[in-house]
Amino acid sequence: MRPLQQNDVFHAIAHPGRRAILVLLKDGEKVASELAAPFDVSFAAISQHLKVLKKADLISERRQGRQRIYQLQPKPLVEVASWVDEFQTFFEARLDALADHLDRKHRRTKRATRQIRNL
Repeated sequence: MRPLQQNDVFHAIAHPGRRAILVLLKDGEKVASELAAPFDVSFAAISQHLKVLKKADLISERRQGRQRIYQLQPKPLVEVASWVDEFQTFFEARLDALADHLDRKHRRTKRATRQIRNL
C-alpha cells in the first residue's frame, strides 16, 4: 500500500462532504459562502475541506475583492475514473450472476432477462 499524501486525489474524495462540494462546483464557480450554505458545519470546517481539495488540484481559487471564488478542476478525477473502470468487468459479472439467479428464482422469460442485463 502506498503512503497517504496530502495531495492525494483518493484521500480528497474519500470524505462525503468534499465529494458534495465537488458536485456543487460542477455547475460552475461558487463563492465560499455558497459552498458552505448546504452544510451544517462551521465555516472553518468547510475551509479545511476546501484546502484539501485545493492541495489535490481538484479545485482552484481566485480572489475577487474580499470573496474567494472556487472552480472545479476535474482533470485529477481521470485517475479515479481509470481506477474505477478496472472494476467494470467485475460489476458486469455480478449483475449477470444476479440476473441468472433471479431467472432461476422467478422463472423469468428471456425477454425480461435481456432487459435486466441491458440496465
